[in-house]
Amino acid sequence: MNEAVIVQAVRTPFGRRGGWWSDRRPDDLMADVILGVLGRAGLPASQVEDVLVGCVSQAGEQGANIGRLAALLAGLPETVPGVALNRMCGSSQQAVHMGAQAIAAGDMRYVVAGGVESMSRVPMFLDVTLGQREFTGFESLNPGLLQRYPLIHQIESAERIAEQWGLTRAELDAWSMQSHARAWAAAAEGRHTELLPGPAGTPARDEGIRERADPAKVAALAPALRAPGQGNVTAAQASQIADGAAAVLLADRAAAVSDGLTPLARFRARVALGSDPVLQLTGVIPATERALARAGLRLQDMDWIEINEAFASVVLAWQQTLGADPARVNPWGGAIAHGHPLGATGAGLMAKMLAGLRATGGQFGLQVMCIGHGMATATIVERL
Repeated sequence: MNEAVIVQAVRTPFGRRGGWWSDRRPDDLMADVILGVLGRAGLPASQVEDVLVGCVSQAGEQGANIGRLAALLAGLPETVPGVALNRMCGSSQQAVHMGAQAIAAGDMRYVVAGGVESMSRVPMFLDVTLGQREFTGFESLNPGLLQRYPLIHQIESAERIAEQWGLTRAELDAWSMQSHARAWAAAAEGRHTELLPGPAGTPARDEGIRERADPAKVAALAPALRAPGQGNVTAAQASQIADGAAAVLLADRAAAVSDGLTPLARFRARVALGSDPVLQLTGVIPATERALARAGLRLQDMDWIEINEAFASVVLAWQQTLGADPARVNPWGGAIAHGHPLGATGAGLMAKMLAGLRATGGQFGLQVMCIGHGMATATIVERL
């Protein structure tokens, strides 16, 4: 099989809902990162053979196959196809996997894989409600599915994880505040080399991060879903709703070297699996175990770990179960601080992780994400 490698990876700064990117269409955002990743790599657009774009709420400005539309907006040749795919929060990580698989199979030499989500312009669940009403529960799902699985809100799943793993409110709040502290430090020191410029006049960082999270205010927040005194999961412990886009340029290693490009990393494992659809956020544990087994590596071998901070309880339960070194987990903060633009986050975390590995001289990186309805994706890369 051919060897798939990552040649370049970029992302926009992630903006708050109603913030920096709220006046920019998502298809334009995705076109921006396509041009950005090709420009940084120095690859002519004519060499690209496919564009794979993860996007969760595929409606409105994100409908009608945003992958193809973004490729056309970016000025790629008309012969370059595009596709939009939805594995919920793992969508653009899945896009990277599929692009790498197409290259490994010998079907393509160069693929742009990435994702986009404008949660300002295309409200979450718009594809479910069709804009007719707000999403209030699971009324649009098949009744037969609900009879088989008593599906619950992700916030309630996060609460149950905290209970099952014995996580305290203080522990959950501490992780959340640490996420902001790490993210602010990384931004202040200019470490995010994966970032493309934000809107004019904005600093070179993600919009949602805070220089200092006030411990008293964090501790005073009421539970997000349960009644006061009956829950521990608050808004401060959850990923921020955000806008953004990211792109990863994948290549056949031999072709890239022949064309004068320098690969950044190669793949050691790619995993997607299902887990309990009620608890739904714990698939990161078996996904990590499977990825490590496929790569023939140990968690201790990972120099950099990106686990998406959907909720603090997810990260802490994963960490407690697997015994990860906290210093190597989200060293530059996570989605609690920088936000989670659903379809963009997977490729965005990959770009961020590669920048971190380069900055620290690390060799191996693990990226793992929990996904709604009980799924998870995991990737292990080796820096070259």
